Amino acid sequence: MLKNQVEKYLATQDGSVDLPNVMREFAKQQGLIEGKETKMIDSGSLFAQAYIERGDKETEDFLGKESFDFLEQPITYFKDRKNEFMYIESKWFDLIGVDAVSFEKDEVFGTYDVMLGLKRQKKLAPAIKVYLEQHLREDGYDLLFDGDEGIWSLNFALNGLEGYKESLTIKEAFSLIYDFLFRMVESIEQK
Repeated sequence: MLKNQVEKYLATQDGSVDLPNVMREFAKQQGLIEGKETKMIDSGSLFAQAYIERGDKETEDFLGKESFDFLEQPITYFKDRKNEFMYIESKWFDLIGVDAVSFEKDEVFGTYDVMLGLKRQKKLAPAIKVYLEQHLREDGYDLLFDGDEGIWSLNFALNGLEGYKESLTIKEAFSLIYDFLFRMVESIEQK
């Protein structure tokens, strides 16, 4: 599925194609970019056209729609505004089979939490769990399949990703998140 999605995306692009490094490596391994000029970009740049909004954690009330510039804020923005969460939709998440991603600071555990829907079959549970256990540090994850929706609900702490530091901007955090999710999807599809 991932190969097909990347192939479809590349087929719609004329001239030089901007790709995040993780996708470029994958496309190269799959022989999808032969004869195409590609330019490597930071994964955080993928969200320039994303739909971004902030909401209240208790009421889920809409607090505001944000521009790409909002992602330049440090992640500590959510440490200072414990009642807020961020919600982001992007075609780049769609490409890897991920529903929108929510991001917030967990007051109890002190972690920055990432919450999303993963569009993969239930039978892939063992591969998903193995990947998460191998690539998330001690902060763990929550994974639950919703049979009605046919989607995995996945929550994990940003703090558990390699490269995490509290000085990250939101854009840098989403670069880590995207790369992690892309590699996870690539890995579970190889199983």
